[in-house]
Amino acid sequence: MAEPRARKPRTGSWQWKRGPETRRTLLDAACAVFSRLGFAATSITDIVEQAGSSNGSLYHHFDGKRDLFLALWEEHQKALEDPANRAVAEAGLAGAGDPAALFAAGTRAYLKCCWERRDMTMLFSAGDSPPGFEVMKRQRAHRWIWQNAGLRLSPDRPPDRLYAAVLTSLISEGAREVAATSTEAQAMHIIEAVIEYSHRIMVGGPARVPGVPSIPGKDNTEPDLL
Repeated sequence: MAEPRARKPRTGSWQWKRGPETRRTLLDAACAVFSRLGFAATSITDIVEQAGSSNGSLYHHFDGKRDLFLALWEEHQKALEDPANRAVAEAGLAGAGDPAALFAAGTRAYLKCCWERRDMTMLFSAGDSPPGFEVMKRQRAHRWIWQNAGLRLSPDRPPDRLYAAVLTSLISEGAREVAATSTEAQAMHIIEAVIEYSHRIMVGGPARVPGVPSIPGKDNTEPDLL
């Protein structure tokens, strides 16, 4: 019997085909280790051992554990935001024009996904994260509020910015509470409570402060905030 041919080095098209699979394996390994140990206590060695890979392979795909953490978070956010955006669009097509109704549709879909992905939601809500992550997360949430929640707000107006921040904080805390519940029924109860609290906040819209310019240098005694 002829000897088996020596396997060729893993280069070229074979390596290209294996690239996405290797990247996925490293991400899954990082998720498992981050969930078990937390971000700060996790080492590259922990992730590589979990993945059954090598340092060289990891650094071929990622800059380090911060890059892995952020890649996982980006996937998670997309899994939350896409259904929320679809829910807002569908509510609009169905005739919902009230900002509160559009906001409720998007928030409900977003928080339901937080329950379905509760392990990941808790990972990114624990506070054990790379430097600057909390600011990045807050900015991402604010951007969703500005662009997709059906609200007519201006980032140049301080009351509008505060209004968006309050709603962002409400959703963020709601997501953490939803993920921490032990049953789906409890999660749905919290989601509806978030919707109710947001409705109460949105009844009067952003604050209007007579005599205080909403834009520096502009005299808005009757601010046109919406």
